[in-house]
Amino acid sequence: MTTITTRTVEYPADGLAMIGHLALPAGADRRPAVLLGPEGPGLSDVERRRADALAELGYVALAFDLHGGRYLRDREEMLARCLPLLADPDRMRDIGHAALDVLRAEPRTDPDRIAAIGYGTGGAIGLELARDGVNLRAVGTVNALTTGRPGETARIRCPVWAGVGSEDPIMPPAQRDAFAAEMQAAGVDWRLVVYGGALHAFHNPPVDQPVVPGVGYHPQHAQRAWRDVVDLLAECLPVTE
Repeated sequence: MTTITTRTVEYPADGLAMIGHLALPAGADRRPAVLLGPEGPGLSDVERRRADALAELGYVALAFDLHGGRYLRDREEMLARCLPLLADPDRMRDIGHAALDVLRAEPRTDPDRIAAIGYGTGGAIGLELARDGVNLRAVGTVNALTTGRPGETARIRCPVWAGVGSEDPIMPPAQRDAFAAEMQAAGVDWRLVVYGGALHAFHNPPVDQPVVPGVGYHPQHAQRAWRDVVDLLAECLPVTE
């Protein structure tokens, strides 16, 4: 296993003091970087471990915060914050840009080689950064088939990969179709993988999180989705060029 270093980073966004998790690969040279967005409840050890795993692969990785250092275990509190956020692309972009600025400012980061990977709300933020015309090498999302404002998807400058569970009630077939139609109409290089039998947040191991109907862990598909994310990065953001 490659030796990595980690530290917390504090930065302002959305009127809050955000606390992210930065993971750095061994060495002192500049590396490609990944902005990693969490599910709606917020940054947890799940995303921190994913950032560490990316650093072991040679990436600088920043798992960003959504709620000012809090993990929202109460379902109603989580929905009360996330639903207005998901309805406001500009707020999502502000949160994403604030984290992206931190990642770009890290001396180990190659600022021209950054990808965004996100889950749920964090994935929606990654998509909004791409719709805002940010120079990303790839966007990968799980459970984040959000659609954007008319015309803005044409500003996406990189491949987009999306994964979703076939039984996800929050991202039903109609939402999949709308997402696919938007990407196709804009001429985006896009892919959509549907994981059979999986619910919403199928990738998330059991943690102390809100209990929401239609949400459940699927270990096999969770591993497959992670491999798909790593393959996307290997294709679009290789550690060595």
